[in-house]
Amino acid sequence: MCGIVGWVDWQRDLRDHRDVLAAMTETLACRGPDGSGVWTARHVGFGHRRLAVLDVAGGAQPAVAEAVAMTYNGEVYNFRELRDELRAKGHRFTTTCDTEVVLRAYLEWGEDFAGRLSGIYALAIWDGRTEELVLVRDRLGVKPLYFTGTPHGVIFGSEPKALLANPGFAPVIDADGLAELFAAASAPTPGRSPLRGLSEVRPGTLVRVSRRGTRHRTYWSLTARPHEDGDEATVRRVRELLGSAVDEQLVSDVPLCSLLSGGLDSSAVTALGARSYRGGAYGDKLSSYAVDFHDSGKHFQETTLHHSLDAPYARAVASHVGTSHTEVLLDVPDLLAWSDATTRARDLPGLGDADISLHLLFRRVARDCTVALSGESADEVFGGYPWFAREAAEPTGFFPWYRAAPLGLAGLLGAEAAAWCRPGAYLAESYAQAMREVPRLGGESSAERRLREVGHLYLTRFLPLLLTRMDRMSMAAGLEVRVPFCDHRLVDYVWNVPWRLKNAGGIEKGLLRRAVADLLPAEVLNRPKSAYPAMQNPAYVASLRARVRDAVADPAGPLKDLLDAGAVRALLDPGGPQPATTLGSVRALGFLVQFDHWFRTYGVAFA
Repeated sequence: MCGIVGWVDWQRDLRDHRDVLAAMTETLACRGPDGSGVWTARHVGFGHRRLAVLDVAGGAQPAVAEAVAMTYNGEVYNFRELRDELRAKGHRFTTTCDTEVVLRAYLEWGEDFAGRLSGIYALAIWDGRTEELVLVRDRLGVKPLYFTGTPHGVIFGSEPKALLANPGFAPVIDADGLAELFAAASAPTPGRSPLRGLSEVRPGTLVRVSRRGTRHRTYWSLTARPHEDGDEATVRRVRELLGSAVDEQLVSDVPLCSLLSGGLDSSAVTALGARSYRGGAYGDKLSSYAVDFHDSGKHFQETTLHHSLDAPYARAVASHVGTSHTEVLLDVPDLLAWSDATTRARDLPGLGDADISLHLLFRRVARDCTVALSGESADEVFGGYPWFAREAAEPTGFFPWYRAAPLGLAGLLGAEAAAWCRPGAYLAESYAQAMREVPRLGGESSAERRLREVGHLYLTRFLPLLLTRMDRMSMAAGLEVRVPFCDHRLVDYVWNVPWRLKNAGGIEKGLLRRAVADLLPAEVLNRPKSAYPAMQNPAYVASLRARVRDAVADPAGPLKDLLDAGAVRALLDPGGPQPATTLGSVRALGFLVQFDHWFRTYGVAFA
């Protein structure tokens, strides 16, 4: 994985602005500690930071061939097959890296090259033959790509910090931005950002920028079609697709491992990976890693999504499939010390302890490995959340995960701020837009139709939240995380599987459980869903409350006039009923702490 930046300006000679491009590139040093490059032509400049995974000695970027330049972040897993096809068409290669394959694929097929790539990627191509910029993002949006228009061009980068290093862009929040940040924190709007003028290339989308303007083209999206396989054939097909995705993603010229929580999803990926792993110089066993908190057993409280501690299950899987397992233990001071660093990694306030502990896990993993496999996104693909079943019986007509908190975090806003950004109306329009995008299939029952909608909502409005977190927290540690459950062939197939098969046996992810039944110990195979662990130590929560209390009391800070005093008092009262938010009260506190730090240190202004 890498970090990419770029700048196009039709009225400047950007060869005179290499210093700005170098500064933009340097902001992404954590994404690419193994190399750096800047390339310029008259009206364009690219920057690249490299995390070397394939062809460590080759593959330097930006790459140039036949008047076409590219800066690329990601992994294309089918690059060998594409290279063979391109060789047959007369192309010659000087490296064994996927970068050169992607560039030559564009030279051969033009815009159609995007549909031939299988992997996770975000890339920019400058076509000097037409003087046009092409931006492309992978189908599920695993890798990020931000851009903003300027009076005479465009600036882009892997993270907002890269654009903020260019004098042509400044951090400003308008009314829609505040609504996006608070109301849509748990359902981010595709293509939007809380910062005014900052957009993301949407997943599965190609953007072409020229002097004539900007054109967006969707090259992949979910399609609705009847499911024709029988029950057993469906189980076999899921196993085949998942196994193929894991095998593809084991390709690496550097040490690789698996993230193992002891839940069904990470355990399935780890088990499949351990079967196919050929470590060679990096060891005979696949390494696995899990995170836990000191005294987690003492402080554990069962919730809707947290039914049990992870550690015993992770150990059982590691023993069963034969990985070399490491537990990473964190304590309250660790999380408090790294809160600000994770805010800088996101360039936005985030998920509090869920961000911090994940980043610290990744920092530990990165000491031994450069690549890690993750079970992320299986719940969105296979319908693993309890809200799926509830929607079948009692549809909400809204984002299902907002059932208990219809305004997300916006219920914490004061009357003046809420009147300004109108969070209810903003969310209603966001939901309406999401529903307009759902592909339809005739002849379905009302329950099946709703569950198809819910699956689409999770894949397009909730999964991006998790993938952004995964990318920022891993790349801030110089670690590449791969997500086999985001393989587009698997996602497309499972999305069209009827609910009765996904929920086989009346158990969440019953289809996935059947597909991997031979791989896992019974206690893990039958374990109810348990979400990513939360820090429940009262000392951590007390520290968060103290920081929020100080931030709200500061007359020069952003929170004092932004929040509702009654909601804040409730949030700060450990003994009273907590205000409903989509993140829960502890992570809402963490969000406010990070918002305060971000607003002050980034010099954010309200429009």
